[in-house]
Amino acid sequence: MVQAWHTSSNRNFSAVPSNVRQRDAPMRVNAAPPRRVEEASLNAWPAIQQILLDGWLLRFSRGFTKRANSIVPLYPSLQPLQDTIAEKVRYCENLYAREQLQTIFRLTSIADPRHLDNYLQTRGYAYTEPTQVLGAALVDFASAPGLCLLAIDKWLAIYARLTDMPVAAQTLHGAILAGIQGRCAFAALLIEGEPVACGLGVVEQDLLGLFDIVTHPDHRRVGHATAVVKSLFGWGLAQGAINGYLQMVADNHAAQVLYENLGFELLYDYWYRVSS
Repeated sequence: MVQAWHTSSNRNFSAVPSNVRQRDAPMRVNAAPPRRVEEASLNAWPAIQQILLDGWLLRFSRGFTKRANSIVPLYPSLQPLQDTIAEKVRYCENLYAREQLQTIFRLTSIADPRHLDNYLQTRGYAYTEPTQVLGAALVDFASAPGLCLLAIDKWLAIYARLTDMPVAAQTLHGAILAGIQGRCAFAALLIEGEPVACGLGVVEQDLLGLFDIVTHPDHRRVGHATAVVKSLFGWGLAQGAINGYLQMVADNHAAQVLYENLGFELLYDYWYRVSS
């Protein structure tokens, strides 16, 4: 085993389904607080540049992924919201326009986002990509046969191969990965020497974040993604993590079954509002 370590539609909030508004989702006994998970997930997928603005985190990464190119309201504003929301949104729009990027807000159910969500709708921002953040207590599974931990460049080449990622996107993906400050496991599952699945684990204190879990289209539904996740569970425990989390697009039913079988439960939701 080679090991390398690296330290769409228009909707207002009231119309969003109950699972999107849910703030008190059932959690495992050892589950981390949702806001702590949100902070760790932002650290585990760092933007190339970012700015803080009165409780909002503005992230810029030359357009690679919405997560790394969006505005995340993290903490309560210290200014009167009714008086400043329009001014703050316009300020953000000007910054993203300067970078030739759409203005994208990433709103979570951790705090009450109704006022901002409704305002963005009136501005023509489209609702898209509802996503669930799931959490689980880690279980010590044995590492799967054929599971390798690789250097960033080798892992990135495998990920690009499994996902048909364009070369330009690979460069930006690599820049984000290189900026991760937590301990990382760049995992790939090989069968007869050929990569069939991969995933990324990032540990921050007692949390293990799981990202980029993908399987080659010709090798799906035979347990390869499960094998990668279980192996990363064991790695995370060895690094001192207790709980794991991941982000799953809400309508990915195959992934939902996989993660429920591994003990994951809903922690909170997020969705995007994208400028027209």
